[in-house]
Amino acid sequence: MTPASDRSPAPSRPAAPAGRDAPDRTPRPVTGVVFDLDGVLVESEHLWEESWADHTRRRGHAWTPADTAAVQGMSAPEWARHIAVLLGDPGSAGEVRDACVGYMIGALERGDIRLLDGAAELVAGVAARVPVALASSAARRLIDAVLPAFGLDRHFTATVSSEEVPRGKPAPDVYAEAARRIGTGPGQGVAVEDSANGIRAAHAAGLAVIAIPNPAYPPAPGALALAAQVATGPGDARERILALIEHGLPAPEGDAP
Repeated sequence: MTPASDRSPAPSRPAAPAGRDAPDRTPRPVTGVVFDLDGVLVESEHLWEESWADHTRRRGHAWTPADTAAVQGMSAPEWARHIAVLLGDPGSAGEVRDACVGYMIGALERGDIRLLDGAAELVAGVAARVPVALASSAARRLIDAVLPAFGLDRHFTATVSSEEVPRGKPAPDVYAEAARRIGTGPGQGVAVEDSANGIRAAHAAGLAVIAIPNPAYPPAPGALALAAQVATGPGDARERILALIEHGLPAPEGDAP
């Protein structure tokens, strides 16, 4: 038997490289949730398309699905300018905006804008746990009409229209501002979106996105891939968000060694 003093020491494990600590995998608490409006809480995206088509048809332009795709997610000033240029009258952007927003107000008054099944329970259930905000491409006038019409306004700590920030979706501005107003920083909140540009905007603002794809206007696969989770509807989204509030957000993949 080899004397204990002559035995070779067991090989030691290599030391971790200097300056590299083990990644923190602690789940991060959800401090706020930001909702989109059209396609997430209310069924109205087809009415926006009707408003643009109606206005441009009266001025000799046949509106196409490609035109819709080009303006979806834009703020009211942005799509109004786009349509005014499309009609060959750049100076008419204000008229375009007023006409199309007025069309939507009329649709609300006629009962054509419908609250999506499970949307009221989604907002109320989440708002009972954390502050919630709205980040919408809809004009302020429409936001302030739609939310009270369905009794949703009392749940929101803050609402932001993309016409109130420098850039509309897919830029992160409207989501970043909505999150800021409820005290939620990047990596601390959840967004609920249905559109490609909305998903891109929320993701760029540092929010974990739960996507509810709209079958009529499905988000591009590249945008949908940015979502942390994909829900089948407001009810499913509610359960997913409450689970994240209960258990926390997973550590970002970028934290891996």
